[in-house]
Amino acid sequence: MKDVGMKPETLRSATATASFYAPAHCLQRIAERDTEKGDPQASARIAGILAAKRTDELLPLCHPLPIHAAEVHFNIEAERVVIEAEVHTIGPTGVEMEALTAASMAALTLYDMLKPYAEPEELAIGETRLLDKTGGKSHFKRHLKRPLSACVLMVSDPVADGHKPDTAGRQVADGLAGAGFEPLDYQILPDDETRVGDALDTAIANGTQLIITVGGTGIGPKDRVVETVTPRLTTAMPGLMEAARAFGQRRTPYAVLSRGVSGFAQQSLVLTFPGSRAGAEETLAALLPSIVHVLEIHQRFAGHAG
Repeated sequence: MKDVGMKPETLRSATATASFYAPAHCLQRIAERDTEKGDPQASARIAGILAAKRTDELLPLCHPLPIHAAEVHFNIEAERVVIEAEVHTIGPTGVEMEALTAASMAALTLYDMLKPYAEPEELAIGETRLLDKTGGKSHFKRHLKRPLSACVLMVSDPVADGHKPDTAGRQVADGLAGAGFEPLDYQILPDDETRVGDALDTAIANGTQLIITVGGTGIGPKDRVVETVTPRLTTAMPGLMEAARAFGQRRTPYAVLSRGVSGFAQQSLVLTFPGSRAGAEETLAALLPSIVHVLEIHQRFAGHAG
């Protein structure tokens, strides 16, 4: 199975359709809800909903998901019944397969209930396809429409002294490059408030659109990045780091130890990531869609102001 553990949970939905073809007298029975096995529409609806809830048991590589809503609708036409299945969840991956499975199972149920009234060649299932999906990467973008500048400041004495490789800051920089940020400045700094403050002031004065510090957000005596960044923020955006901590908390109880802050310093969005590789990776995974969205909105406002 594909690992979706680093994907943020979002509200997701999908709608799929399938067609059940039958002769006119069979379609009439479906419309009148009359077969020897009972109401075909009611049975097919329940079968479709149950199938959506158990898709992960039927498809071996499909992730189990909490199904928050599922519904199946029927539209009876001249030669067929058009089935539409809609499924909703809040999860790290989409519900396309749940919707497709629901539509398919509803069609199979109609086939089973109408087969006593028709020859085998008169019944058919076809045109099963996805109609719509929302809530995933196609809805919450993780890549910029056009390049924006960024700066990553890795703050750590051991890294600056060459005693430890930088895996956290480098990973953040690579992730931003993959999201379309360029030019991208990357610096390694010691745990020195003056040095960090100077680097921040330079990046802000240069109009760098995104500045991310990595490290210095914990409770150690040298963890002073938060104290360095906070006075420079002109518009605080606490929700960003709150979301990152909530995302991390579901993966490790130590995520609450990060004191990270976030907001705009003049025209620069500034975020303070934790210094561990896992913490930095989780924070970027949690925030990248929001970072892209916030910066693109900010650029539109800046364009109108200009």
